[in-house]
Amino acid sequence: METHIGSVDGAAAAADNGAVGCPASAVGCPMTSARPAPVSAGEASLGRHLARRLVQVGVSDVFAVPGDFNLTLLDHLIAEPGLRLVGCCNELNAGYAADGYARARGVGACAVTFTVGGLSVLNAIAGAYSENLPVICIAGGPNSNDYGTNRILHHTIGLPDFSQELRCFQTVTCHQAVVTNLEDAHEQIDTAIATALRESKPVYLSISCNLPGLPHPTFSRDPVPFFLSPRLSNKMGLEAAVEATVEFLNKAVKPVLVGGPKLRVAKAGKAFVDLVDASGYAYAVMPSAKGLVPETHPHFIGTYWGAVSTAFCAEIVESADAYLFAGPIFNDYSSVGYSFLLKKDKAIIVQPERVIVGNGPAFGCVMMKEFLSELAKRVNKNTTAYENYKRIFVPEGQPLESEPNEPLRVNVLFKHVQKMLNSDSAVIAETGDSWFNCQKLKLPEGCGYEFQMQYGSIGWSVGALLGYAQGAKDKRVIACIGDGSFQVTAQDVSTMIRCAQNSIIFLINNGGYTIEVEIHDGPYNVIKNWNYTGLVDAIHNGEGKCWTSKVKCEEELTEAIAMALGEKKDCLCFIEVIAHKDDTSKELLEWGSRVSAANSRPPNPQ
Repeated sequence: METHIGSVDGAAAAADNGAVGCPASAVGCPMTSARPAPVSAGEASLGRHLARRLVQVGVSDVFAVPGDFNLTLLDHLIAEPGLRLVGCCNELNAGYAADGYARARGVGACAVTFTVGGLSVLNAIAGAYSENLPVICIAGGPNSNDYGTNRILHHTIGLPDFSQELRCFQTVTCHQAVVTNLEDAHEQIDTAIATALRESKPVYLSISCNLPGLPHPTFSRDPVPFFLSPRLSNKMGLEAAVEATVEFLNKAVKPVLVGGPKLRVAKAGKAFVDLVDASGYAYAVMPSAKGLVPETHPHFIGTYWGAVSTAFCAEIVESADAYLFAGPIFNDYSSVGYSFLLKKDKAIIVQPERVIVGNGPAFGCVMMKEFLSELAKRVNKNTTAYENYKRIFVPEGQPLESEPNEPLRVNVLFKHVQKMLNSDSAVIAETGDSWFNCQKLKLPEGCGYEFQMQYGSIGWSVGALLGYAQGAKDKRVIACIGDGSFQVTAQDVSTMIRCAQNSIIFLINNGGYTIEVEIHDGPYNVIKNWNYTGLVDAIHNGEGKCWTSKVKCEEELTEAIAMALGEKKDCLCFIEVIAHKDDTSKELLEWGSRVSAANSRPPNPQ
């Protein structure tokens, strides 16, 4: 079952039914296309109800770490046909895996134990919140009889108050439910899952450890499928917003479009491309929206990222007399230290439920997907910006040819990564210089692309790769990970091998936290070197399919890639790339200096 929130096929696969977090099977999303078989009364327990609900909404894999408060619950998840429990090495990676899975399948889930597991997964859930991903975080809780008894339990900080975990999750989830009795368990579970899908944010669901196996009349039948009604625009507001925007754009000489990351939340990728077709405008994407709309469209001009944009893209966007941003997130990283050369009075900002035209007016309760579709019907065609782009565009050069056995340069590595991409590929870019090098890759139609720009947690990519590959089994995922980031979360390469995944990991070994070096250097940015291929070989330990290689020059890289794509195509392939510590993209050098300047601004006068 597919839910199509942030589909692996980008905008082309975005759901067109207007439903929230739903498969494309029917308008309004009754979610009946993969309904589990009816269950007997003996199976009508809380645990099985939760398991069936997860399967209904499109979750086939739950990423878990067992602990004594969730063991019985895990038994019921395992017993559900169509649901697989993926045991992870730690809770942080389980959360990252659920994040990656949600990017591929539209919704993800993880299961941990009380407090020690919950607080460990918290960082990953915060990242999913920042990236607008529906992740259902399930925690096994204390026995329902222990609430209110003033008892002190293990896995706590030694106080009889069991609410610490809940209070921590309140700021990084859109809904929290603590299930301590059967009477309202059905409602609490359904509400939590529905809220995650509707809001496209994580939710926290705690289940007392003595409840999963217990039946209740509300669980006695195969649950009625969810029906999540699509959010609809206020028709008068929609009409007014479209009218104001059409007037604004039609009087502009060289308007442009820029796609942002909230296109995923609004499921508006296809509507955005339809607007491009209707308007003839040149269009770009913000860096965190890469992969959400096709890059093969003739009017695509690249990534708009201020001073580190794709060549000639910033010049066209910033010189436009009108720019429509669909689903943007403007922060210090995406604005390159607040150095955008944009003017508010020239901008139309379209958020999932709100439109702001210039300095005003603003229109609420206007759904982005509907708005873009209506706008496409009424905007005048104007190809001026695109024609200007074609006039000034000069194709990028190729990296210098390597001398025989010359130490491998990073730009040569990514020249070869580019050649590996096709419609059956997906790219995961770790926080660091891979952000900038992967941003320059030209994605074929259908090629997936993910990175965590808003939260930027180093180590995210290992768990996210595990989850994305598990959710997108039709893709061969290529991950570009720095050595510093890999050291944070390396253990779950083990889980990738257990799950028989065939991803390709390029481990870029340049001796430290290169992105932080370019922001502010110091001895803390140098890390202990590991024998990375030796580590992965030890994790492999002869069980499962895994192949490693260490490359130091282009000849060795070419040979390793040929092996990964050929003889070892069914293996997890780990290629350690030895790079010079100062070998970075020019974009990182520029971006780092501007972010450093923003970080080091003196306090305002008091």
